[in-house]
Amino acid sequence: MFTLSFKPYILIKKHRFRIAGGVRSSTPVVLIKIDFDAYSGYGEASMPPVYGESVISATKFITRIDMSQFKDPFDLEHILQTIDGIAPGNTAIKAAIDIALHDLIGKMIQLPIHSYFGLPAKDLLTSKTIGIDTPDIIFKRVKEAESFQILKIKLGADNDEDIISTVRSTTQKPLFIDANQGWTDKYLALDKIQWLKNENVQLIEQPMPKAAYKDMEWLAAHSPLPIIGDEGLQRLSDLKSASNYYHGVNIKLMKATGLREAYHMAVMAKTIGLKVMLGCMSETSCAIAAACQLGDLAEWIDLDGNLGVTNDPYQAHKVENGTIQLNNEPGIGLIKPNWSSI
Repeated sequence: MFTLSFKPYILIKKHRFRIAGGVRSSTPVVLIKIDFDAYSGYGEASMPPVYGESVISATKFITRIDMSQFKDPFDLEHILQTIDGIAPGNTAIKAAIDIALHDLIGKMIQLPIHSYFGLPAKDLLTSKTIGIDTPDIIFKRVKEAESFQILKIKLGADNDEDIISTVRSTTQKPLFIDANQGWTDKYLALDKIQWLKNENVQLIEQPMPKAAYKDMEWLAAHSPLPIIGDEGLQRLSDLKSASNYYHGVNIKLMKATGLREAYHMAVMAKTIGLKVMLGCMSETSCAIAAACQLGDLAEWIDLDGNLGVTNDPYQAHKVENGTIQLNNEPGIGLIKPNWSSI
């Protein structure tokens, strides 16, 4: 018999984090544990306010789940489709349940989840994210990220040039740029992208508002750098027309309802000619460990959400010199999780 437990939790960020859409110093999460026989699987819902979920909405959704109707943990397709059908949205708490179930069955068959999906283990070179801030703080954050080989720089406010100038005053490392829908004029966006191409930038993430379809289509056709959809691409169904507006997709478990759909998104993306980035929110090592299991499917990795918090209750894969080194633990890779101490 299944038993589902959950705990609200507040992740505290090491530093104030600002993007084009706002600033925050913490992130509400809900931690999940699913027991079956002698096995336990762990999951997590991370819910930055911008996506509209909260501890209250997650709790309400959980109370509508009847785990007693499910008998076999390996019947994932049926279980997850049933849970997805309870109510629209609620993608983060659905992801938490999906992650916990995958962790559970990985432990039952004594295999890491990448093997369950037929994927090899792969060390993952992740970017380190630096939010929008003043030049002196940007300089400090770049110095703190010295061990990382790629930086992800948030733009989209009114000081883009100052930020890049500050970054380039201390490092020439390759950059990912995330504008978080902050550029609203397609011609200005193209000017910025052409300028950034000369600054050793590798890609541009969600440069314009997600609903600016005509502008995004024009920009994608003219951009000298790959444009990656984030806010504009949430779930599998969103990929149908994605190649009109983007060259790649940032797949996040919290948007995709978990590993099962994220895997299918990555496979479909490649089928239709889109490249794949694996991304994250501010998360504990639980959700990050889960996303790492799909690393072989991605061209770009942005899985540093657990590295920017002060109170991560879990331990999983080691990170050295900006490289995530997958362990061989069964399930998603957590190391001796202690639910009772959270």
